Amino acid sequence: MTPPAAAETSPDATPDAPPTRTGTFAALSVPNFRTYVAGQAFANTGVWMQNIALDWLVLELTGSPAAVGIAMALQFLPILLFGMHGGMVADRYPKRNILLVTQLCSASVATTLAVLTLTGRITVGAVYALAVVGGLVVALDNPTRQSFVGEVVPAPLVRNAIALNAATFQTTRLVGPAVASLLIGTVGTGWAFAANALCYLGPTVALAFFLRTSELVRTPPLPREKGQLRSALRHVAARPHVAWTIVLVGVFGTFGLNFPVVLTAMASETFGGDASTYGMFNVVLAVGSVTGALVAGGRSSTRLRTILVLGAAFGLAQAAAAFAPNLGVFVAVLLVMGVTNLAFQAIANSSVQLWVDRAYRGRVMGLYVLVFMGGTPLGGPLVGWVTEHVGVRAGMALCGLVPLACALAVAAVLASRPVLARRREALLTA
Repeated sequence: MTPPAAAETSPDATPDAPPTRTGTFAALSVPNFRTYVAGQAFANTGVWMQNIALDWLVLELTGSPAAVGIAMALQFLPILLFGMHGGMVADRYPKRNILLVTQLCSASVATTLAVLTLTGRITVGAVYALAVVGGLVVALDNPTRQSFVGEVVPAPLVRNAIALNAATFQTTRLVGPAVASLLIGTVGTGWAFAANALCYLGPTVALAFFLRTSELVRTPPLPREKGQLRSALRHVAARPHVAWTIVLVGVFGTFGLNFPVVLTAMASETFGGDASTYGMFNVVLAVGSVTGALVAGGRSSTRLRTILVLGAAFGLAQAAAAFAPNLGVFVAVLLVMGVTNLAFQAIANSSVQLWVDRAYRGRVMGLYVLVFMGGTPLGGPLVGWVTEHVGVRAGMALCGLVPLACALAVAAVLASRPVLARRREALLTA
């Protein structure tokens, strides 16, 4: 049964923990979180290596930014179809066990890519097929991993832990693209995939042997019942601040984060660069992103308007980058994009987790991941088509203007509510 909406009337309401000011690195005092983050650092480094290698491989095989968009779309299509089901599985079964399985599956996908590429048998069709398989793994892994952070640390440290986890993810972005660019330029793309497969040993070993399972803050498993997905949707609908955040996150993910499409094209076409230029763009984004995540980690509570401001600022920065007159200006604006991007993501993610009841966290994060990543099958090809047929700058401008417009529209709707309420009250009492 869905708890009444009155239990959380404020966007800052957190039933698990009262707002408590913590240090920027407070969650690192928890041994399990240090273990978890160390393992994820290896996996995330490999993911960034593979992302760079895969984007560049598709561009080399086809010469088409639209094809890169299709590869992105196929990676995220399973999330669109099964995202909430992955969250429901996360609520039903031990999250640590699920993550062990998904790490091994991801390593298998990376190994297959490496073998096909190194033996010269890779084709665009094979890349597309493996993108779908990888997407199926992510559809289960991502909502599980997002909600598992809430079991690794005590409730008062969840917001800080999520932000530090995001900072770790972005810090590896400083290493992964650089290593991938080096491998692509020296020994070939296939070795970047092979290195990614090896990187999955990090989280597998951490989860299997070093995590103190007795110290996990476990959520009671969800029993099998009908209507559990509908119940989660009602839970979100009863909390408008959660629903509006998820709407904004969906638009943000669908249109704002098509970096593989627009940055590969900006590197190769607008600025006449190569894979190292694209890798440098990712490093600059990562530097800004780490800063943004650390800023988010220092906050003890958040209002919805903070999320709206950050979303609008990111959209404005990306639109400005699209019309940067030279490489220096473009890189400077990329830095701003990184800061606003990760501050938005970390604060939105942690706020949604803390604004909902623990029993619903897996399913709500499944919905969150669905709208955040599941819109890419729509946004990726669209942005790719605009980039290829209208122009690179037009494609990137689209990626900024749509999130900006959405943030402004949500802000306008929220601002009009008190006015409409006063008008209704005046009519009723007239």
